[in-house]
Amino acid sequence: MLGTAKVYLISQATLVNEGQQFVADVLVENGRIAKIGQNLSAAGAEVIDAQGWHLLPGFIDDQVHFREPGLTAKADIGTESKAAVAGGTTTFMEMPNVKPPTVTIELLEQKYTIGAQKSWANYSFYFGATNDNVEELKKVNPRNVCGVKVFMGSSTGNMLVDQEQALRDIFTHSPTLIATHCEDTPMIKANEDKWRAHYGEAIPAAEHPKIREHAACYKSSSMAVKLAKETGARLHILHITTADELELFSPGPVKGKQITAEACTHHLWFSDEDYASKGHFIKCNPAIKTKADRDAVRQALIDGRIDVVATDHAPHLKEEKLNAYFSAPAGLPQVQQSLSVLLELVHQGVFTLEQVVEKMAHNVATLYEIEDRGFLREGYWADLVLVDLQRPHTDLPEEVLYKCGWSPWEGQTFSNTVIGTFVSGELKYFQGEFADFTPGQRLLFNR
Repeated sequence: MLGTAKVYLISQATLVNEGQQFVADVLVENGRIAKIGQNLSAAGAEVIDAQGWHLLPGFIDDQVHFREPGLTAKADIGTESKAAVAGGTTTFMEMPNVKPPTVTIELLEQKYTIGAQKSWANYSFYFGATNDNVEELKKVNPRNVCGVKVFMGSSTGNMLVDQEQALRDIFTHSPTLIATHCEDTPMIKANEDKWRAHYGEAIPAAEHPKIREHAACYKSSSMAVKLAKETGARLHILHITTADELELFSPGPVKGKQITAEACTHHLWFSDEDYASKGHFIKCNPAIKTKADRDAVRQALIDGRIDVVATDHAPHLKEEKLNAYFSAPAGLPQVQQSLSVLLELVHQGVFTLEQVVEKMAHNVATLYEIEDRGFLREGYWADLVLVDLQRPHTDLPEEVLYKCGWSPWEGQTFSNTVIGTFVSGELKYFQGEFADFTPGQRLLFNR
Protein backbone atom coordinates (compact mmCIF):
# COMPACT_ATOMS: atom_id res chain seq x y z
CA MET A 1 0.00 0.00 0.00
CA LEU A 2 2.66 2.51 1.04
CA GLY A 3 4.06 4.53 -1.82
CA THR A 4 3.33 1.92 -4.46
CA ALA A 5 -0.16 2.67 -5.75
CA LYS A 6 -0.90 5.25 -8.39
CA VAL A 7 -4.60 5.17 -7.54
CA TYR A 8 -6.06 5.23 -4.04
CA LEU A 9 -9.66 5.04 -2.96
CA ILE A 10 -10.22 6.37 0.55
CA SER A 11 -13.54 4.92 1.58
CA GLN A 12 -16.11 6.37 3.98
CA ALA A 13 -13.91 8.92 5.72
CA THR A 14 -15.42 11.90 7.52
CA LEU A 15 -14.12 14.83 5.47
CA VAL A 16 -13.52 18.19 7.16
CA ASN A 17 -13.38 20.94 4.56
CA GLU A 18 -14.50 24.54 4.10
CA GLY A 19 -16.61 24.63 7.25
CA GLN A 20 -18.34 21.30 6.78
CA GLN A 21 -18.05 17.69 7.90
CA PHE A 22 -19.48 14.90 5.77
CA VAL A 23 -18.85 11.24 5.04
CA ALA A 24 -17.59 10.51 1.53
CA ASP A 25 -15.17 8.55 -0.61
CA VAL A 26 -12.12 10.23 -2.12
CA LEU A 27 -10.42 8.96 -5.26
CA VAL A 28 -6.76 9.90 -5.70
CA GLU A 29 -5.22 9.57 -9.17
CA ASN A 30 -1.99 10.95 -10.63
CA GLY A 31 -1.24 12.80 -7.43
CA ARG A 32 -4.50 14.72 -7.32
CA ILE A 33 -8.01 14.41 -5.91
CA ALA A 34 -9.86 12.99 -8.88
CA LYS A 35 -13.30 12.60 -7.31
CA ILE A 36 -15.15 13.19 -4.04
CA GLY A 37 -18.48 11.37 -3.76
CA GLN A 38 -20.47 8.35 -2.62
CA ASN A 39 -19.93 4.72 -3.54
CA LEU A 40 -16.93 5.46 -5.74
CA SER A 41 -14.96 2.72 -7.46
CA ALA A 42 -11.87 2.54 -9.61
CA ALA A 43 -10.25 -0.46 -11.26
CA GLY A 44 -6.95 -1.35 -9.60
CA ALA A 45 -7.25 1.23 -6.86
CA GLU A 46 -5.68 0.59 -3.46
CA VAL A 47 -8.64 0.84 -1.08
CA ILE A 48 -8.27 2.36 2.38
CA ASP A 49 -11.22 1.70 4.67
CA ALA A 50 -11.38 5.00 6.55
CA GLN A 51 -14.69 4.53 8.31
CA GLY A 52 -14.47 6.21 11.71
CA TRP A 53 -11.47 8.33 10.69
CA HIS A 54 -11.41 11.99 9.70
CA LEU A 55 -9.78 13.15 6.48
CA LEU A 56 -8.28 16.63 6.57
CA PRO A 57 -6.22 18.67 4.14
CA GLY A 58 -2.59 18.35 5.23
CA PHE A 59 -1.12 20.91 7.61
CA ILE A 60 0.71 23.67 5.70
CA ASP A 61 3.32 25.03 8.11
CA ASP A 62 4.40 28.53 7.08
CA GLN A 63 7.29 28.77 9.54
CA VAL A 64 9.93 26.12 10.26
CA HIS A 65 13.67 26.05 10.86
CA PHE A 66 15.16 22.81 9.52
CA ARG A 67 18.77 23.99 10.07
CA GLU A 68 20.21 23.08 6.68
CA PRO A 69 22.76 24.06 5.48
CA GLY A 70 25.34 24.62 8.16
CA LEU A 71 23.54 23.63 11.38
CA THR A 72 22.85 20.00 10.61
CA ALA A 73 24.01 18.65 13.97
CA LYS A 74 20.65 19.91 15.24
CA ALA A 75 18.43 18.95 12.30
CA ASP A 76 18.31 18.67 8.54
CA ILE A 77 15.68 18.90 5.83
CA GLY A 78 15.43 15.11 5.56
CA THR A 79 14.97 14.27 9.24
CA GLU A 80 12.61 17.10 10.06
CA SER A 81 10.42 16.76 6.96
CA LYS A 82 10.02 13.05 7.74
CA ALA A 83 8.91 13.93 11.27
CA ALA A 84 6.53 16.50 9.78
CA VAL A 85 4.91 13.90 7.54
CA ALA A 86 4.46 11.55 10.51
CA GLY A 87 2.64 14.40 12.25
CA GLY A 88 0.28 15.20 9.39
CA THR A 89 2.19 18.12 7.89
CA THR A 90 2.36 17.84 4.10
CA THR A 91 3.93 21.20 3.25
CA PHE A 92 6.40 23.55 4.93
CA MET A 93 8.02 26.93 4.35
CA GLU A 94 11.53 27.14 5.79
CA MET A 95 13.46 30.08 7.17
CA PRO A 96 16.72 31.67 5.96
CA ASN A 97 18.73 31.90 9.20
CA VAL A 98 21.07 29.01 8.39
CA LYS A 99 24.82 28.99 7.62
CA PRO A 100 25.42 30.68 5.29
CA PRO A 101 22.16 32.64 5.60
CA THR A 102 19.88 32.51 2.58
CA VAL A 103 20.38 36.11 1.47
CA THR A 104 21.22 35.70 -2.24
CA ILE A 105 19.26 34.09 -5.06
CA GLU A 106 22.12 31.64 -5.59
CA LEU A 107 22.01 30.46 -1.98
CA LEU A 108 18.22 30.27 -2.12
CA GLU A 109 18.31 28.01 -5.16
CA GLN A 110 20.92 25.83 -3.48
CA LYS A 111 18.40 25.20 -0.70
CA TYR A 112 15.77 24.29 -3.27
CA THR A 113 18.20 21.73 -4.66
CA ILE A 114 18.54 20.21 -1.18
CA GLY A 115 14.76 20.16 -0.83
CA ALA A 116 14.39 18.32 -4.14
CA GLN A 117 16.87 15.72 -2.92
CA LYS A 118 15.83 15.27 0.71
CA SER A 119 12.39 16.60 1.60
CA TRP A 120 9.62 14.13 2.37
CA ALA A 121 7.05 16.94 2.25
CA ASN A 122 6.28 19.71 -0.22
CA TYR A 123 8.50 22.70 0.39
CA SER A 124 9.27 26.34 -0.13
CA PHE A 125 12.07 28.53 1.24
CA TYR A 126 12.11 32.18 2.27
CA PHE A 127 14.60 34.69 0.99
CA GLY A 128 16.29 36.49 3.89
CA ALA A 129 16.38 40.29 3.94
CA THR A 130 19.32 42.18 5.43
CA ASN A 131 20.28 45.83 5.87
CA ASP A 132 22.07 45.81 2.52
CA ASN A 133 20.63 43.25 0.07
CA VAL A 134 17.55 45.01 -1.31
CA GLU A 135 18.86 44.80 -4.90
CA GLU A 136 19.12 41.02 -4.56
CA LEU A 137 15.70 40.92 -2.93
CA LYS A 138 14.16 42.54 -6.03
CA LYS A 139 15.13 39.40 -8.01
CA VAL A 140 12.92 37.08 -5.91
CA ASN A 141 10.41 35.27 -8.12
CA PRO A 142 6.95 35.48 -6.48
CA ARG A 143 5.78 32.53 -8.58
CA ASN A 144 8.02 29.98 -6.88
CA VAL A 145 9.27 31.57 -3.61
CA CYS A 146 6.95 31.76 -0.61
CA GLY A 147 8.13 35.11 0.71
CA VAL A 148 10.78 37.41 2.11
CA LYS A 149 11.71 37.04 5.80
CA VAL A 150 12.64 40.08 7.86
CA PHE A 151 14.04 39.70 11.37
CA MET A 152 12.93 42.90 13.10
CA GLY A 153 14.35 41.47 16.31
CA SER A 154 17.14 39.25 17.61
CA SER A 155 18.04 36.53 15.18
CA THR A 156 20.60 33.93 14.29
CA GLY A 157 23.66 35.27 12.51
CA ASN A 158 23.87 38.65 10.82
CA MET A 159 20.23 38.93 9.77
CA LEU A 160 18.84 41.59 12.10
CA VAL A 161 17.39 44.40 9.99
CA ASP A 162 17.63 47.41 12.30
CA GLN A 163 18.10 50.37 9.95
CA GLU A 164 14.87 52.25 9.29
CA GLN A 165 15.75 53.13 5.71
CA ALA A 166 16.66 49.51 4.98
CA LEU A 167 13.30 48.39 6.35
CA ARG A 168 11.48 50.99 4.28
CA ASP A 169 13.35 49.87 1.15
CA ILE A 170 12.48 46.22 1.82
CA PHE A 171 8.81 47.03 2.38
CA THR A 172 8.75 49.21 -0.75
CA HIS A 173 10.50 46.84 -3.13
CA SER A 174 9.71 43.28 -2.00
CA PRO A 175 8.08 41.49 -4.95
CA THR A 176 6.23 39.16 -2.63
CA LEU A 177 4.81 38.76 0.86
CA ILE A 178 7.01 39.95 3.75
CA ALA A 179 7.02 37.76 6.88
CA THR A 180 8.40 39.42 10.00
CA HIS A 181 9.75 38.41 13.37
CA CYS A 182 8.86 41.43 15.52
CA GLU A 183 10.69 42.19 18.77
CA ASP A 184 12.53 45.39 19.68
CA THR A 185 16.18 44.47 20.17
CA PRO A 186 17.38 47.58 22.08
CA MET A 187 14.62 47.10 24.65
CA ILE A 188 15.51 43.42 25.06
CA LYS A 189 19.23 44.15 25.37
CA ALA A 190 18.55 46.72 28.10
CA ASN A 191 16.44 44.17 29.97
CA GLU A 192 19.16 41.53 29.64
CA ASP A 193 21.64 43.92 31.26
CA LYS A 194 19.25 44.59 34.14
CA TRP A 195 18.54 40.92 34.76
CA ARG A 196 22.22 39.99 34.46
CA ALA A 197 23.07 42.58 37.10
CA HIS A 198 20.57 40.93 39.44
CA TYR A 199 21.05 37.21 38.69
CA GLY A 200 24.40 36.94 36.92
CA GLU A 201 24.40 34.29 34.19
CA ALA A 202 21.97 32.01 36.04
CA ILE A 203 18.74 33.81 35.17
CA PRO A 204 15.75 31.54 35.85
CA ALA A 205 13.90 30.41 32.71
CA ALA A 206 10.69 31.94 34.07
CA GLU A 207 12.24 35.40 33.65
CA HIS A 208 12.47 34.97 29.88
CA PRO A 209 9.05 36.54 29.09
CA LYS A 210 9.90 39.49 31.31
CA ILE A 211 13.16 40.11 29.47
CA ARG A 212 11.50 39.72 26.08
CA GLU A 213 8.57 41.72 27.33
CA HIS A 214 5.19 42.63 25.88
CA ALA A 215 6.32 46.15 25.03
CA ALA A 216 9.20 44.85 22.92
CA CYS A 217 6.76 42.84 20.82
CA TYR A 218 4.24 45.64 20.46
CA LYS A 219 6.79 48.29 19.56
CA SER A 220 8.21 46.21 16.72
CA SER A 221 4.88 44.85 15.44
CA SER A 222 3.30 48.31 15.40
CA MET A 223 6.30 49.63 13.45
CA ALA A 224 5.88 46.85 10.87
CA VAL A 225 2.18 47.58 10.51
CA LYS A 226 2.88 51.31 10.11
CA LEU A 227 5.48 50.63 7.40
CA ALA A 228 3.12 48.29 5.56
CA LYS A 229 0.36 50.86 5.56
CA GLU A 230 2.71 53.57 4.33
CA THR A 231 4.30 51.49 1.57
CA GLY A 232 1.44 49.18 0.58
CA ALA A 233 3.56 46.10 1.34
CA ARG A 234 1.88 42.74 1.87
CA LEU A 235 2.80 42.03 5.51
CA HIS A 236 2.48 38.82 7.53
CA ILE A 237 3.56 39.06 11.19
CA LEU A 238 4.71 35.76 12.64
CA HIS A 239 4.15 34.18 16.08
CA ILE A 240 1.97 36.71 17.88
CA THR A 241 2.25 36.20 21.66
CA THR A 242 0.63 39.17 23.40
CA ALA A 243 -2.88 40.46 23.91
CA ASP A 244 -1.50 43.97 23.31
CA GLU A 245 -0.61 43.29 19.67
CA LEU A 246 -4.06 42.06 18.71
CA GLU A 247 -5.39 45.59 18.26
CA LEU A 248 -3.09 45.87 15.24
CA PHE A 249 -5.12 43.33 13.24
CA SER A 250 -8.60 43.25 11.76
CA PRO A 251 -11.04 40.39 12.32
CA GLY A 252 -12.66 38.57 9.44
CA PRO A 253 -11.78 36.34 6.47
CA VAL A 254 -8.18 36.25 5.33
CA LYS A 255 -8.89 36.79 1.64
CA GLY A 256 -8.03 40.30 0.56
CA LYS A 257 -6.22 41.36 3.74
CA GLN A 258 -3.05 43.40 3.33
CA ILE A 259 -1.84 42.68 6.88
CA THR A 260 -2.15 39.23 8.43
CA ALA A 261 -0.89 37.43 11.51
CA GLU A 262 0.15 33.98 12.69
CA ALA A 263 -0.02 32.12 15.99
CA CYS A 264 2.11 29.09 16.88
CA THR A 265 1.18 25.82 18.53
CA HIS A 266 3.44 26.25 21.56
CA HIS A 267 2.03 29.71 22.29
CA LEU A 268 -1.48 28.25 22.07
CA TRP A 269 -0.64 25.43 24.50
CA PHE A 270 1.93 26.55 27.09
CA SER A 271 1.93 29.54 29.44
CA ASP A 272 4.51 31.09 31.76
CA GLU A 273 3.40 28.64 34.45
CA ASP A 274 5.09 25.86 32.47
CA TYR A 275 8.62 27.25 32.88
CA ALA A 276 8.71 25.67 36.35
CA SER A 277 8.60 22.16 34.88
CA LYS A 278 9.92 22.70 31.33
CA GLY A 279 12.67 25.28 31.92
CA HIS A 280 14.67 26.16 28.83
CA PHE A 281 12.98 23.38 26.87
CA ILE A 282 10.20 25.91 26.20
CA LYS A 283 12.51 28.92 25.88
CA CYS A 284 11.70 30.51 22.53
CA ASN A 285 11.58 33.91 20.85
CA PRO A 286 9.15 35.56 21.17
CA ALA A 287 8.65 34.13 24.62
CA ILE A 288 5.73 32.07 25.90
CA LYS A 289 3.84 34.55 28.05
CA THR A 290 0.88 34.58 30.46
CA LYS A 291 -2.30 32.54 30.40
CA ALA A 292 -4.19 35.75 29.70
CA ASP A 293 -2.03 36.34 26.62
CA ARG A 294 -2.45 32.73 25.52
CA ASP A 295 -6.23 32.92 25.89
CA ALA A 296 -6.36 36.23 24.00
CA VAL A 297 -4.37 34.71 21.12
CA ARG A 298 -6.72 31.72 21.08
CA GLN A 299 -9.72 34.05 20.87
CA ALA A 300 -8.06 36.08 18.12
CA LEU A 301 -7.75 32.91 16.04
CA ILE A 302 -11.44 32.29 16.48
CA ASP A 303 -12.51 35.79 15.45
CA GLY A 304 -10.01 36.06 12.59
CA ARG A 305 -7.65 38.73 13.88
CA ILE A 306 -5.03 35.98 13.68
CA ASP A 307 -5.29 34.13 10.40
CA VAL A 308 -3.10 31.01 10.50
CA VAL A 309 -1.40 28.53 12.82
CA ALA A 310 2.22 27.43 12.35
CA THR A 311 4.91 25.85 14.52
CA ASP A 312 8.14 27.85 14.30
CA HIS A 313 9.75 24.41 14.64
CA ALA A 314 13.29 25.25 15.80
CA PRO A 315 15.28 22.30 17.15
CA HIS A 316 18.35 22.50 19.37
CA LEU A 317 20.37 19.76 21.00
CA LYS A 318 19.27 18.65 24.44
CA GLU A 319 22.64 19.47 25.97
CA GLU A 320 22.36 23.04 24.67
CA LYS A 321 19.00 23.44 26.35
CA LEU A 322 20.51 22.38 29.67
CA ASN A 323 22.88 25.36 29.66
CA ALA A 324 22.48 28.49 31.78
CA TYR A 325 20.12 31.17 30.47
CA PHE A 326 22.36 33.12 28.11
CA SER A 327 23.87 29.95 26.63
CA ALA A 328 20.58 28.05 26.25
CA PRO A 329 19.30 28.71 22.71
CA ALA A 330 15.70 29.69 21.99
CA GLY A 331 13.44 27.40 20.00
CA LEU A 332 11.72 24.04 20.28
CA PRO A 333 10.89 21.17 17.91
CA GLN A 334 7.20 20.67 17.11
CA VAL A 335 6.25 19.42 13.65
CA GLN A 336 5.64 15.81 14.73
CA GLN A 337 3.22 16.87 17.49
CA SER A 338 1.68 20.05 16.06
CA LEU A 339 -1.50 18.62 14.56
CA SER A 340 -2.08 16.44 17.62
CA VAL A 341 -1.75 19.56 19.80
CA LEU A 342 -4.39 21.38 17.76
CA LEU A 343 -6.70 18.36 17.77
CA GLU A 344 -6.27 18.11 21.54
CA LEU A 345 -7.40 21.72 21.83
CA VAL A 346 -10.47 20.69 19.82
CA HIS A 347 -11.02 17.85 22.31
CA GLN A 348 -10.77 20.40 25.15
CA GLY A 349 -13.38 22.62 23.50
CA VAL A 350 -11.03 25.48 22.67
CA PHE A 351 -11.47 25.25 18.88
CA THR A 352 -13.73 23.39 16.52
CA LEU A 353 -12.35 20.90 14.04
CA GLU A 354 -13.48 23.17 11.21
CA GLN A 355 -11.55 26.10 12.70
CA VAL A 356 -8.36 24.04 12.98
CA VAL A 357 -8.61 23.00 9.32
CA GLU A 358 -9.25 26.60 8.30
CA LYS A 359 -6.24 27.94 10.22
CA MET A 360 -3.76 25.15 9.42
CA ALA A 361 -4.61 24.61 5.75
CA HIS A 362 -7.27 26.74 4.00
CA ASN A 363 -6.08 30.12 5.23
CA VAL A 364 -2.39 29.37 4.71
CA ALA A 365 -3.10 28.41 1.10
CA THR A 366 -5.22 31.52 0.59
CA LEU A 367 -2.83 33.90 2.35
CA TYR A 368 0.21 32.71 0.38
CA GLU A 369 -1.79 32.12 -2.83
CA ILE A 370 -0.53 28.54 -3.05
CA GLU A 371 -1.50 26.83 -6.27
CA ASP A 372 -3.92 23.88 -5.98
CA ARG A 373 -3.30 22.96 -2.33
CA GLY A 374 -4.87 23.44 1.09
CA PHE A 375 -8.42 22.24 0.34
CA LEU A 376 -10.23 18.95 -0.31
CA ARG A 377 -11.29 19.85 -3.84
CA GLU A 378 -11.43 17.84 -7.04
CA GLY A 379 -8.41 18.68 -9.17
CA TYR A 380 -6.29 19.82 -6.23
CA TRP A 381 -3.13 18.01 -5.17
CA ALA A 382 -3.89 15.17 -2.77
CA ASP A 383 -2.15 16.53 0.34
CA LEU A 384 -4.19 14.64 2.91
CA VAL A 385 -4.03 13.45 6.49
CA LEU A 386 -6.14 10.73 8.09
CA VAL A 387 -6.66 11.05 11.84
CA ASP A 388 -8.40 8.92 14.45
CA LEU A 389 -9.92 11.23 17.03
CA GLN A 390 -10.73 8.28 19.29
CA ARG A 391 -7.29 6.66 19.43
CA PRO A 392 -5.09 8.15 22.18
CA HIS A 393 -1.33 8.13 21.98
CA THR A 394 1.41 9.29 24.32
CA ASP A 395 4.38 11.35 23.19
CA LEU A 396 7.31 9.04 23.97
CA PRO A 397 11.06 9.77 23.59
CA GLU A 398 11.67 6.59 21.62
CA GLU A 399 9.14 7.66 18.99
CA VAL A 400 10.54 11.15 18.42
CA LEU A 401 11.86 11.45 14.85
CA TYR A 402 13.70 14.76 15.19
CA LYS A 403 17.46 14.63 14.91
CA CYS A 404 17.68 16.47 18.26
CA GLY A 405 15.84 13.55 19.87
CA TRP A 406 13.44 15.33 22.22
CA SER A 407 9.97 16.88 22.30
CA PRO A 408 8.51 19.58 24.57
CA TRP A 409 5.37 17.43 24.89
CA GLU A 410 7.21 14.37 26.24
CA GLY A 411 4.85 12.31 28.40
CA GLN A 412 1.72 14.11 27.16
CA THR A 413 -1.14 11.81 26.18
CA PHE A 414 -3.15 13.10 23.26
CA SER A 415 -6.69 11.94 22.58
CA ASN A 416 -5.97 11.51 18.85
CA THR A 417 -3.54 9.78 16.49
CA VAL A 418 -2.34 10.62 12.99
CA ILE A 419 -3.04 7.51 10.93
CA GLY A 420 -1.73 8.36 7.48
CA THR A 421 -0.34 11.17 5.37
CA PHE A 422 -0.51 11.68 1.59
CA VAL A 423 1.95 14.12 0.01
CA SER A 424 1.07 15.07 -3.57
CA GLY A 425 -0.91 11.88 -3.92
CA GLU A 426 1.69 9.51 -2.45
CA LEU A 427 0.89 7.67 0.76
CA LYS A 428 4.15 8.31 2.60
CA TYR A 429 3.11 7.38 6.14
CA PHE A 430 0.49 4.92 7.36
CA GLN A 431 -0.09 3.26 10.73
CA GLY A 432 3.42 3.99 11.97
CA GLU A 433 5.24 2.90 8.80
CA PHE A 434 6.93 4.97 6.10
CA ALA A 435 7.08 4.37 2.37
CA ASP A 436 10.42 4.36 0.61
CA PHE A 437 11.63 7.92 0.23
CA THR A 438 10.42 10.06 -2.63
CA PRO A 439 10.73 13.85 -2.59
CA GLY A 440 7.85 16.25 -2.18
CA GLN A 441 7.24 19.06 -4.64
CA ARG A 442 8.34 22.69 -4.77
CA LEU A 443 5.36 24.95 -4.16
CA LEU A 444 4.01 27.24 -6.85
CA PHE A 445 2.07 30.41 -6.09
CA ASN A 446 -0.70 32.13 -8.06
CA ARG A 447 0.93 35.57 -8.03
